[in-house]
Amino acid sequence: MKIPKHQLVKNNLKSEILSGKFESGDKFYSEAELTKRFHVSSITVIRALKELVAEGFLVRYQGKGTFISRSRKLKTVKFSDLEVFSPPDDRVEVISITRDNRSTILTHLGLASTDFYYAIERVRRAKQIPYIYQCTYLPERFVTHPQDLAYYNSIYTQMKNEFKIQLNTEPFVEYNQIILPTPQKIATLLEISEETPTVKQERTTTLSLSGQIIEYICSYKRWEYYKIKLESPTQ
Repeated sequence: MKIPKHQLVKNNLKSEILSGKFESGDKFYSEAELTKRFHVSSITVIRALKELVAEGFLVRYQGKGTFISRSRKLKTVKFSDLEVFSPPDDRVEVISITRDNRSTILTHLGLASTDFYYAIERVRRAKQIPYIYQCTYLPERFVTHPQDLAYYNSIYTQMKNEFKIQLNTEPFVEYNQIILPTPQKIATLLEISEETPTVKQERTTTLSLSGQIIEYICSYKRWEYYKIKLESPTQ
């Protein structure tokens, strides 16, 4: 099947961008330059550019031209969530395990309105200082001992032993944002004031074999315990 002209132009330009020929923020070719270079109509060029803008590779400013996006679109980086204390100092306390079916959480878990889930609330401490509150939401069938709080000190260990699922190797999406003020309940559990900022972390993990959402986690971390490291791979 013949490839449309605008797709050929787009693929060529995309390869140039990904090759590292341009830096973020560099001015890109004008429509006139591309029309002449590829021997195509301005309509074809405009369509190719619009698709590259939609995919995050380019940005266009009226009266100024087209520029390379400053975002890291499709650039692979290594992400590390660094702990600022020694692992042996880490302690976990399970606060509660609750069966519920709130619509917002059912949506996060991809469950039906008639389904239920369990919310497992935990606080982690380092040298007796509570530094992170975590609420893990699991589909009902994955919580077999809801009355035994200590059984869920390590949810990942429980899932591995009971269901042969290694959650730390499954694909996930995580969002981090600074929250201020901190919700009252969270501030109390972390022993801070509501006017102290915290880092809200939301993670959704999916089983690679079935595509089923296996967990949704909402955490609040004390800001002074939040440290990340980003690395671009060597060429």
